[in-house]
Amino acid sequence: MTIFISTRPDRIHLVAPVALLLACAPDIALLAQGLDAEGAIETIVGSQVETAEEAIATDEKRIIAAIENSSANAAEVRKRFTVDNVRIVFLPDLEEKGAAVKAKIEEAGSGIAALREAIQGSAIFYHAIDSRSVLLDDIIAVEFGEKNDVTILVAGREP
Repeated sequence: MTIFISTRPDRIHLVAPVALLLACAPDIALLAQGLDAEGAIETIVGSQVETAEEAIATDEKRIIAAIENSSANAAEVRKRFTVDNVRIVFLPDLEEKGAAVKAKIEEAGSGIAALREAIQGSAIFYHAIDSRSVLLDDIIAVEFGEKNDVTILVAGREP
């Protein structure tokens, strides 16, 4: 960046405030509210974020249906501006007992990739998972409920 400073002494009073403002500009970002502030995540997401762990056998058909709908749900994630309830469900036994689910994950790879990309681009969804230390690559599906509720299915154990 080039700053032109007039060499005429009568114009120095015009340049000095601009120079001071530019010198302080890098610190302006420090004034933004961080996500660690009390209530910041709830304000962005708009609701409390719940977590739970479920066994694959609890509802394997529901999980497979959610994976199959990944492409459509990716489009829905992009459209959502509000969510009433976010529930993050961890599937700890996916590696041991989830052969059918793992096969469906491989089959729906491009749809799941689109879903993860949509979540990454959505402040609501991204901050919901980030607030619970969920890695984007561990998300396998999203379900939308009747009352503006969302369930995010995640491979692995709750941190």
